[in-house]
Amino acid sequence: MTKTPMRNTSRRPDYSRRSKPAGTGDSGWIWGRHAVLAALANKRREILELKVTRNAARDLPDGTDHQQVEPKVIDNALPEGAVHQGFAARARALPSESVNGVIDPTHGALLVLDQITDPHNVGAVLRSAAAFGIRAVIMQDRKAPPLFGTVCKSAVGAAERVAHVRVTNIADTLLEFRKAGRHVLGLAGEAELDLATALAAPDGKGWGPGLVLVMGSEDKGLRQRVAECCDQLVRIPMTDTVESLNVSNAAAIALYEAAKWRPVRDETPSG
Repeated sequence: MTKTPMRNTSRRPDYSRRSKPAGTGDSGWIWGRHAVLAALANKRREILELKVTRNAARDLPDGTDHQQVEPKVIDNALPEGAVHQGFAARARALPSESVNGVIDPTHGALLVLDQITDPHNVGAVLRSAAAFGIRAVIMQDRKAPPLFGTVCKSAVGAAERVAHVRVTNIADTLLEFRKAGRHVLGLAGEAELDLATALAAPDGKGWGPGLVLVMGSEDKGLRQRVAECCDQLVRIPMTDTVESLNVSNAAAIALYEAAKWRPVRDETPSG
C-alpha cells in the first residue's frame, strides 16, 4: 500500500526547537492573548507563572495572580519571534486522557494524528477539532509536539477545550477502537473511495459518534501499518491543480464533512 501524499509544504519556524524551547516536558510557556486567557479559564491547566504587560493586565479576570512587566521581559522569556501580545504563562502540561476513557463508540467521534509534528499544523487541527465537536484527539507520545507555545498559539485557545490522548502505538490503538465497535477511516490521497461516500456508510445513515478519522504526517502521510489498521482508506476529491492539501486544511474539510452525520459536541473536558 502506498503512502498518502497529504503533506505539509510549509516550513515556518518551529519555536519548540529554538534555544529557548516553549516546553518539552512537564511544563512550558504559553503565549498570546487567546491562548493564555483560555489556559487561565481551564481548571485542568495549572499555571505556574503569569507575565503580562500593563495593557494586557486589563483583560485578566479579577484577582488573577500575575507579574506586570515590560514587553521586553516577556520577549526575553520566550523563544525568538514569539508573538505574545503582552501575555505569557508558564504552565504544567495538560493531563492526557486514557484510551479506555474514549474508546466507547457512543461517546463521540475521534481524530487520530499519525506522526504530525509541525506545531502550527497541530494547533490548527486542534482548533478544527474543537469547532466540529471531536471527543478527543489521539497523538503518538514520541512523535507529537507538547501542548505549549506555538501549538497553543495556533489553536487560539482550542488546546484547552478539546481532550487529547497520548498513545505509544497508533496502529494498535486503531485495532482497539475497531474491536470496541468504532469505524476507522484513514485519509489517503491514493484511495479510490471518496470521503463523503464513506461517511454516509452503507446504510446511508452515517457512522455516528463511533467514527474515527486518521490523518497522516506532513511529509510521508499514513504509515503502512497504520493504513492497514483502518477499516477504509478515503480521499478528499480535488482537481489536478494542486498535488495535495496541507494536513490542517485536509483535517478541517474532513471534520466538517463528518459533522454532517452527527451532532456537534459543545463541551469542554471535565476536570
